[in-house]
Amino acid sequence: MRTIVFHLNCLEQGGAERVVTTLANDFAKEGYQVYIATEWTAENEFSIDSRIRRVHVGLTKKQEKKPARLQFFARIKNLRSFLKKVKPDIVIAFAQKANYRALMATVFTRIPVIVSVRTDPYLHYTGRRDKILIPIFFPKAAGSVFQTQGAKSFFSARVQKKSRIIVNPIHEKYIGVPMPPARRKAVVQSGRLVDFKNQLMLIDAFVMVHRTHPDYVLEIYGGDSHDGTKELLEESIIRNHAQEYVKLMGASDKLEEQLTDAAVFAFSSDWEGLPNALMEAMALGLPIVATDCPCGGPATLIRDEENGLLVPIKNAEAMAAGINRLIDNPELAEKLGRNARKITEYANAKAVCGQWKDYIEEVCHK
Repeated sequence: MRTIVFHLNCLEQGGAERVVTTLANDFAKEGYQVYIATEWTAENEFSIDSRIRRVHVGLTKKQEKKPARLQFFARIKNLRSFLKKVKPDIVIAFAQKANYRALMATVFTRIPVIVSVRTDPYLHYTGRRDKILIPIFFPKAAGSVFQTQGAKSFFSARVQKKSRIIVNPIHEKYIGVPMPPARRKAVVQSGRLVDFKNQLMLIDAFVMVHRTHPDYVLEIYGGDSHDGTKELLEESIIRNHAQEYVKLMGASDKLEEQLTDAAVFAFSSDWEGLPNALMEAMALGLPIVATDCPCGGPATLIRDEENGLLVPIKNAEAMAAGINRLIDNPELAEKLGRNARKITEYANAKAVCGQWKDYIEEVCHK
């Protein structure tokens, strides 16, 4: 059975980290020898199968005292030393810096690397360093995994030719949850309180909704990202005198219970990769209004008017209209929710892990 090394920054609870944990756990159960090589350990991390070997390849205490420029190369050196010792069949890197480290650490080693782009490259792969490193190193990857066609199209034809689009696996706790007998008068959202998720726009939209439907509330679930967004949301709630009907619910690990009977799930991001929160809401069968944000995550998942509604980004009026439409048309809302639930047929962990395994075998046999 193959030896696989996953490389990413840490296993702190987040989108890419959850996908790596799901894949690694599945591969370990199937008999693969799995390593997860990380740069540091965070406070709140996903748990991993006991058969997986977690390895620190980050900076040593001595290296931490070096200038930032030298630290970059020290990280690559540490990863390279580990890979030369383990000699894995393949390295799978997740997220921007990890992609670069893996590609640079495997130069002249003949160890194949699959890179995985987890965000909108039109926003996050356009810096000075990216413009230098992408044309040099990305074509050297044995393969690339993208979440959307929009992300894939950013890269050269040479990179695209060796790539796959693979969606995220949905956590099993969101699959098979019974549909509610009735829906409560609540619009919900889940996700970190962070600027690009634009919960400020959602609050503005819901203030409009509340004028027509004063018996409905907005519940925003998510932890504080400490970028100032939570404070701005609190100010907006006070400014709009919305304390009684807009609630910041905080982080929760029971969303499969708290969201399932809501009337509408409202997704308001200005950009995303492939949003797990949206996929989970679809798996629960929630009626959804989502911004059609780059790099195409919602449009990859939602067929407008069939399993959800898509609205333009940064448009509170359009979001409000979509929410009102689903509140006013419960039959349409339920139809969209039932169709959204079908996402579990192709985005369950077994199906997604199977796609990764097939792609790994294809890359390793080249």
